[in-house]
Amino acid sequence: MSQKKNDLEAAEGTEGWESLSEEAEAGSLAPNPELEEAMREAMEAVEAREEERRQPAGEGEAAEVHDRLLRLQADFENFRKRAQRDRQEALQYGSQNLVKDLLSVVDNLDRAVDHARESGGGNLQSLLQGVELVQRELLGMLAKHHVNEIDALGKLFNPALHEAMAQVSETSVEPNSVVEVLQKGYQLRDRLVRPSRVVVSRMPEPGESGGGEATD
Repeated sequence: MSQKKNDLEAAEGTEGWESLSEEAEAGSLAPNPELEEAMREAMEAVEAREEERRQPAGEGEAAEVHDRLLRLQADFENFRKRAQRDRQEALQYGSQNLVKDLLSVVDNLDRAVDHARESGGGNLQSLLQGVELVQRELLGMLAKHHVNEIDALGKLFNPALHEAMAQVSETSVEPNSVVEVLQKGYQLRDRLVRPSRVVVSRMPEPGESGGGEATD
C-alpha cells in the first residue's frame, strides 16, 4: 500500500508539472534561464521516476525522488509568482523614467508662463523663445525614449503611417503625395503611436487646374 501511495503522489506531482509546462509554452511566462533550468530538472526527475517504475526499487529511493519532485514544484511555483509580480510592477510603473524626464520640461514651461505674466505679456519675443526652448527639450526627451516624429511632408501616402484628411488637385508633385501635414504623427521605435493627419495630392479632373481646393 505504501508503494502505491508513493506512486500516486508522484504521479500527481508530475501532472502539476505538466500543467505548469503547458502554461509556460502558451506564453504566460517569458523565457528565462532559471525557469528553463527548473523545467529541465523536473523533466529529469520525472524520467528517473518512470525508470524506477519499470525497475524494482527500494522504498527509500522512491521517497527521495518524490521529495525532490515536491521541492522542484515548490521552487517553480515561487518563481512563477515572482515573475507575475515583476510583470505587474512593470505595467504599473514602466513609464516612471519617462515621467521623471518630462518633469524638467514642465518646470521650464512653468518658468516661461511666470515670466510672461511678470512682463504683462508685453515681451512676446521672449515668451516665444521660452516656448521654443521647452519644445526642443520635450522633443529631445521623447527621442531619448525612442519616440520620433514621422517624416510625412513630401512623401508618398502610406496608410500604415498616415491618415488622409483631404485631397487636393496638384500637378507640381506626384499624385498621392503628402502636400500638407495637419497633425504630426509619432512612432515608438517601430510601433505607430499616432498617425500623421495629412492632405494628399491627386490628379486634376478634366477642366480643373492644378492647385485647386481640397476635398474630403
